[in-house]
Amino acid sequence: MSRKPFIAGNWKMNLTRAESVALAQGVVNGLGGVSSGVELAICPPFVYLDAVAAVVKGSQVGLGAQNLYFEGNGAFTGEVSAAMLTDIGCRYVIIGHSERRALLGETDSVVFKKTRAALAAGLTPIVCVGETLEQREQGKTSEVVRSQFLGSLGELTAEEAARVVLAYEPVWAIGTGKVATPQQAEEVHADLRQLITSHFGQAIADGMRIQYGGSVKPDNAKELLGQPNIDGALVGGASLKAESFLGIAAAAV
Repeated sequence: MSRKPFIAGNWKMNLTRAESVALAQGVVNGLGGVSSGVELAICPPFVYLDAVAAVVKGSQVGLGAQNLYFEGNGAFTGEVSAAMLTDIGCRYVIIGHSERRALLGETDSVVFKKTRAALAAGLTPIVCVGETLEQREQGKTSEVVRSQFLGSLGELTAEEAARVVLAYEPVWAIGTGKVATPQQAEEVHADLRQLITSHFGQAIADGMRIQYGGSVKPDNAKELLGQPNIDGALVGGASLKAESFLGIAAAAV
């Protein structure tokens, strides 16, 4: 089964409003070099979603958020619900990014609840898993990724799982300039594909897209995206410049 490549830019906590609008405009203006068969999304900070939504409306570029809360509404000061995201024009949301797991204490059970809330609202969740350098050096990559996968997604129904995008992001390769070799990345992606198969069945595994995240750049994108089980990229630093983000997107054919 052919899976549509999906490139998403995670802007994290960067840029001003004016810079965000300019970056989004630069991405939209540069779409001529990107195949229409590639799915694209950009994920600005919450406070700039509205401004960026206006720029990407009607284009090939979808709007995503970097997080949400699993409750629908109520006394949850500082949180943002799935309904708020869809109301502002979001189609995607990143859930369980390693920075949120490591720095902000998000657990697998919280990631699961957020994923289910996103799905219930019609959002496409990009659910992240990945190991630290210490865990990789201890030979625990497979164990850690399996545990995160089962804890974050294991209780979904097959129908729900079919609407999830998975992102493998080795923590040691995020923002460090270190990149998993295409072979290292493919090995984990293949393991994840097998996990999906055993848990949700062959049809779901054949259809679910697994992005790679971790210092993806235009010069390494083609080889990474050329691996059989790597279906796109969750791009951090390189998504903060239109030229480099579009360069990665152009490699996804």
